[in-house]
Amino acid sequence: MAKQQQMTLLGHLQEFKDRLVKAAIALGVTTLFSLIFTRRALQLLIAPLGGNKPQILQPTGGIVSYFKVAFILGIVLAMPVIIYQVVRFVMPGLTRQESRYLYIMVPGATVSFALGVAFAGLVMLPFSIRYLQGFMSDIFNYDFEINRYISFVTSVLLWVGLSFETPLIIFFLVKMGVINVQLLTQNRKYAILIVAILAAIITPTPDPFNMLIVMAPLILLYEVGVLLARLA
Repeated sequence: MAKQQQMTLLGHLQEFKDRLVKAAIALGVTTLFSLIFTRRALQLLIAPLGGNKPQILQPTGGIVSYFKVAFILGIVLAMPVIIYQVVRFVMPGLTRQESRYLYIMVPGATVSFALGVAFAGLVMLPFSIRYLQGFMSDIFNYDFEINRYISFVTSVLLWVGLSFETPLIIFFLVKMGVINVQLLTQNRKYAILIVAILAAIITPTPDPFNMLIVMAPLILLYEVGVLLARLA
């Protein structure tokens, strides 16, 4: 029995490694492909700085920042493969009917993540950067270093993109019987509290206005998840 359990554990570890390798290969391929339009994406991300070009304090600062942006774009493009590998590993015993939901979840998760990244880059970050630049600008001179600026921006893009997966995650958990609509509606106030905490963590500025910019779509996404749960 012990030997059989050991083989089962080793089998799970081997499967985890195989799926991780597949996801990593997909991410590597999409990141390389993203290099084609990384320059344009980088220009969009530094556009909120106005006419001020970010500084480079290290010889490799520009290259590192360039590839960070390409990596985020690669994640967006590789999301179908990543989601598929994660679901198949976490729930290997999916029935044929349950496996059909992957045809909804995989493309839906990709679109949701892309929408989250677009929302963060085109709506949230311009407001946040303008606020940061205007904070006590009569005392401070804001000269952003490119590597730290891109690290800050890509972190926000990643977390907001992941938060946009909420409706699909709720839908999938309901279909799997893990949660139900009654649980979601009864605990709505706790969900709003969690959303507020997440918004405070994700929001790069301390003012409540930018926090509300993040909270509003997250609460809306939760309600969309509840609606999908009812349909489920």
